[in-house]
Amino acid sequence: MPEGDTVYRTAHRLRRALAGRTLDRTDFRVPRYATADLSGSRAAAVRSVGKHLFIDFERPGGDEISLHTHLMMEGVWEVYRTGSRWRRPAHTARIVLRSGEVEAVGFDLAVVELLTDPAAAVAHLGPDLLGDDWDPARAVARLSAEPEVPIGVAVLDQRNLAGIGNVYRSELCFLRRIHPATPVGDVDLPKTVDLAHRLLVDNRLRAVRSTTGVTARGRELWVYGRDRRPCRRCGTAVMREMLGAPPTARSVYLCPRCQPR
Repeated sequence: MPEGDTVYRTAHRLRRALAGRTLDRTDFRVPRYATADLSGSRAAAVRSVGKHLFIDFERPGGDEISLHTHLMMEGVWEVYRTGSRWRRPAHTARIVLRSGEVEAVGFDLAVVELLTDPAAAVAHLGPDLLGDDWDPARAVARLSAEPEVPIGVAVLDQRNLAGIGNVYRSELCFLRRIHPATPVGDVDLPKTVDLAHRLLVDNRLRAVRSTTGVTARGRELWVYGRDRRPCRRCGTAVMREMLGAPPTARSVYLCPRCQPR
């Protein structure tokens, strides 16, 4: 699933393409909104909140509506010059937004909603790591509420802080030398939250995500996706373990020497 930096970057790309422009054609290819038409609406803002993406529109009559989408595992937004050939199959398109020579297409989107109260859709989320109102103290407080929960589970819970996915979960724990199964109550939360924030901020507009400081292919990450390969720090074979209770358990990568239980 795309993580907070990927969604932030998607919003940035859509903002450059659509912000301030008036739509002259829309095509919603989901049954619920088959008759929806935002033609004549002006794209006032494009923003990400954690892993959620919003395009806020001002409609011709003066009212406002937000297009809320979530990429989940397969979703992606792409921007084209109107009339050019799409790089993905047309049958996977869920939304087409056109303004003059610009066309934004959302493919395989898991969530598509038109909302008059977009804040309600993300009210359950913790502080957004890439939000303008990022509040580390609130993130620490939310994480602290369940001290027995493994830190690798807690940071993945979007209700605690929004934006971390499986890649950053593994990299964050490695960099802090914490085994992902360590209870939250045994972790220095302020330092962990601060590092999570810095990792996402550093990568929010990078074409290649890197936690090592190197963007060369195959050298971008410390442990994620590197099971059975040597740890970049000590040479021990990186391991992959399952963390969390079924059915939501997910794999996490770690170095057993750098991150002892």
